[in-house]
Amino acid sequence: MRAIDTNVLVRLITRDDPGQVTAAEAFVANGAWVSYLVLAEATWVLSAVYHLEPPEIAKMVEMLLYHKDLTLEGSEVVTAALEHFRKKPALGFSDCLLLEIARKAGHTPLGTFDQGLGRLPGAQKL
Repeated sequence: MRAIDTNVLVRLITRDDPGQVTAAEAFVANGAWVSYLVLAEATWVLSAVYHLEPPEIAKMVEMLLYHKDLTLEGSEVVTAALEHFRKKPALGFSDCLLLEIARKAGHTPLGTFDQGLGRLPGAQKL
């Protein structure tokens, strides 16, 4: 299966460049894989560059989980991270994803200096 980069995923979500959207849709039409890193970068871009609020970002991630042409790496991990993010959006999606990746790999607790993240089960504030 093909994989896509962050900028391709962002084009599919924002649809702000018609030519690039067409090319991105054509590339993923037969299926494409989205890594954790690409998903984390995309949520950062949506927040920092496009100024989307956490509920909008959560909705986008959920849409990606059910996208007909995309396969997200570790969809169960992404789903668990999305649940944390919806409850505590100030953490940021990337931190929630990091915790769930560590949990799936069996490497908890996740040590952190982040007070909010450190309160989640499976994390430990240092």
